[in-house]
Amino acid sequence: MTIDRADVIVTSPDRNFVTLKITTADGVTGLGDATLNGRELAVVAYLTEHVVPLLIGADESRIEDTWQFLYRSAYWRRGPVTMAAIAAVDMALWDIKGKVAGLPVYQLLGGASRKGLLAYGHASGKELPELFDSIRAHQEQGYRAIRVQTGVPTLKAIYGIASQSADTGGGEARYDHEPARRGAKPVEEDWDTRAYLNHLPGVFEAVRNEFGPDIPLLHDGHHRMTPIQAARLGKDLEPYDLFWLEDCTPAENQEALRLVRQHTTTPLAIGEIFNTVWDFKDIIRDQLIDYVRGAVTHMGGISALKKTLDYAAMYQIKSGMHGPTDISPVGMAAAMHLGLAIHNFGIQEYMQHGARTDQVFQQSFTWTDGYLHPGDKPGLGVDLDVDEAGKYPYEQAYLPYNRLLDGTVHDW
Repeated sequence: MTIDRADVIVTSPDRNFVTLKITTADGVTGLGDATLNGRELAVVAYLTEHVVPLLIGADESRIEDTWQFLYRSAYWRRGPVTMAAIAAVDMALWDIKGKVAGLPVYQLLGGASRKGLLAYGHASGKELPELFDSIRAHQEQGYRAIRVQTGVPTLKAIYGIASQSADTGGGEARYDHEPARRGAKPVEEDWDTRAYLNHLPGVFEAVRNEFGPDIPLLHDGHHRMTPIQAARLGKDLEPYDLFWLEDCTPAENQEALRLVRQHTTTPLAIGEIFNTVWDFKDIIRDQLIDYVRGAVTHMGGISALKKTLDYAAMYQIKSGMHGPTDISPVGMAAAMHLGLAIHNFGIQEYMQHGARTDQVFQQSFTWTDGYLHPGDKPGLGVDLDVDEAGKYPYEQAYLPYNRLLDGTVHDW
């Protein structure tokens, strides 16, 4: 068979998604996720103008060769736009291969290594009562592991605190297009690292006192600390036994993680903004992290992230794949298949998509007693309703950004 056509579909049911749909000459279709939060149209142009023309007439069974061709032939390598585009092609070709074989993708990757994937959800609250309510609500939804994000008394807005979605009329708190906000300009938020560092340990002390020692707790620092500040936080949080501290300092300065490691035994997770194995190479080799946070959607697809995780396994480093609502159901399905197959799975981030997204992307995965499973439908197990997708055109949206009290732009 050969590739007969490739369509780039943009839809915004609960937030913006970019999907590549590849169709073979025999009519078999495959889906890939190319969503890049806040820069979606850059990937659309890359796919439409540069990648799709190269796919027509190609042999859809040659997944590895196609990956290498798209990565090496452009000369300009890496970066989120390029790697999201390649990821979409890679996912779609694995989807097709699974359908042709009559097998779910995880079976093509070596079969299941576990019964299901432990997943964590996002609990948050501006103050402790609201946070406790959110944790309990997540436990009622079946989550066994929970990320804890909290307000800081001196700050008006802070990353990770769910708010009312504008299109729900102030009803149920939905987070689908947060933290991205629809509109022509990004929203400005405030930040004070000292206030955050002083406040956070007391929050985790209160959570442990309320919910006990057994529930796995996670926290995302979102790249906002210097290395020495991150080291202090990791040490201060040690009594509360975190599952991990995520993105404690900007990941571009990888040498900084040595300083953090010297001062704390709190496990570290890094990499949701990484795009290739080269971003992870040194910090895996030097054992400066405990969990790889790469996303199938932004790391070049199943083929590339599996190689990265196989490398990480040599150092007893596990997966912690990125899975917020800006990873489409197609990207989430790809992560589930990969996570089920690899030996060094750690945990899967799982934010539940809204009802409109689930109507556009019809999925076969299961969520039972805190564990995900991609299902046994051939391929990735996701179907795209093109007509339903067409009801929700693209809407411009940006992630927020931070300024310090003196007006300086800070890492968001």
